[in-house]
Amino acid sequence: MAKGEGAESGSAAGLLPTSILQAGERPAQVKEPKKQQQLSICNKLCYAVGGAPYQVTGCALGFFLQIYLLDVAQVDPFSASIILFVGRAWDAITDPLVGFCISKSSWTRLGRLMPWIIFSTPLAIIAYFLIWFVPDFPRGQALWYLLFYCLFETLVTCFHVPYSALTMFISTEQSERDSATAYRMTVEVLGTVLGTAIQGQIVGQADTPCLQDPSDSAVVSEGVNRTHSTTSLKETQNAYLLAAGVIASIYVICAVILTVGVREQREPCKTQKAEHMSFFRGLRLVMSHGPYVKLITGFLFTSLAFMLVEGNFALFCTYTLGFRNEFQNLLLAIMLSATFTIPIWQWFLTRFGKKTAVYIGISSAVPFLILVAFMESNLIVTYVVAVAAGISVAAAFLLPWSMLPDVIDDFHLKQPRSRGTEPIFFSFYVFFTKFASGVSLGISTLSLDFAGYQTRGCSQPAHVKFTLKMLVTMAPIVLILLGLLLFRLYPIDEEKRRQNKKALQALRDEASSSGCSDTDSTELASIL
Repeated sequence: MAKGEGAESGSAAGLLPTSILQAGERPAQVKEPKKQQQLSICNKLCYAVGGAPYQVTGCALGFFLQIYLLDVAQVDPFSASIILFVGRAWDAITDPLVGFCISKSSWTRLGRLMPWIIFSTPLAIIAYFLIWFVPDFPRGQALWYLLFYCLFETLVTCFHVPYSALTMFISTEQSERDSATAYRMTVEVLGTVLGTAIQGQIVGQADTPCLQDPSDSAVVSEGVNRTHSTTSLKETQNAYLLAAGVIASIYVICAVILTVGVREQREPCKTQKAEHMSFFRGLRLVMSHGPYVKLITGFLFTSLAFMLVEGNFALFCTYTLGFRNEFQNLLLAIMLSATFTIPIWQWFLTRFGKKTAVYIGISSAVPFLILVAFMESNLIVTYVVAVAAGISVAAAFLLPWSMLPDVIDDFHLKQPRSRGTEPIFFSFYVFFTKFASGVSLGISTLSLDFAGYQTRGCSQPAHVKFTLKMLVTMAPIVLILLGLLLFRLYPIDEEKRRQNKKALQALRDEASSSGCSDTDSTELASIL
């Protein structure tokens, strides 16, 4: 397992008498840990599978919750905007809170991070299922969805924050972490494909009955928006429950594979002896670290752009483009394209550098968003744009999680006595992106309300269609361009990464030669 690999050489070096380690023998001792710290493909796959639950559920909620609340649960647009904003804002707040609790956690037999993943899973799937259940009391529906949405986001945070921080504890090698991150991003995009396919295809088989206007109770057929009168609203609600049950099962299976297949490494000896600072002092140090602030600010804008597209895409396809029965297939095309291009972006960032990959990968979405903004409704062109957009989505998935470990390495070199700050780095990055997502969803849903959105309407007023087009095209373009401008200030290029890698390796070699061990006493006994 990941924990045991790379431990033997460091432990054995520490147990041998110093006199045995002659000067000429030192280089051999230094090289040995590098060789044994490589992760197996099985380790990387088991680690990567753990990223799927967050993406499967997040994709289903991101793409379908808004249209579910408006057209299936029949929550009014204002209440829906409150649910979406408060839920995302609460989700953002829980990230640093969970990060704080994790930083205070002590090492257990299962590790420091794994217990959070294990014990949050069963409660999370119950809360997720209840989000897609329509209660019989209409007056309290908004409170029901707000309660279980916030509860689920809290529990999935207890899964995802420790899982994200686990990146720093599966290997001390940058190349191994980058490789594991590429595996993880590929599986996470596959998770979005699963979430899109399961939710979209199951729900797509039961079209929600629509009304030509709020005062008409008849189900109306109208061109491409024609719905089947035999499909009842109850059947649509049952379809959402079935999709929720399938996704909950995938959540459990992936959590089991992660728990069984990955064991986190203990902190290196020098880190264990380092000063254990308070959370708020650690937070001050983290938020004053220049590269981290510049990285999360840039990704804040680019992530917000893609979240705007995600949150409004189903409504945009249904009402602006008129593809009521095709939007789930368009989503699937985007995610499949992203899945197949993740390995290409991993090769690209290794060959040309991560900053170059950011500029090219994320900016590649802009021409296609412009095309969507000005073209007439055309299904074939829309599919072409969806496939091309998936290429940019893949870069947006991979790059933040590939660059965060570089920032943490840079921080450790500048603050060598700090300890336990990894969850703070990851949780506050997620905090800012989720809070921005909550703001974007709340504002976009309120904008639809002001534009005159009609719940369960077969068509929408021209102002609603125009608002949806702006939310899915022009607003994301502006946010992407702002984010790319901010990335110019990010200081860690490939040369800086190589310098940090050499400096960190020198510290680890010094630790191993001084007799430090990053394993517990029982593992030392088994090595002997």
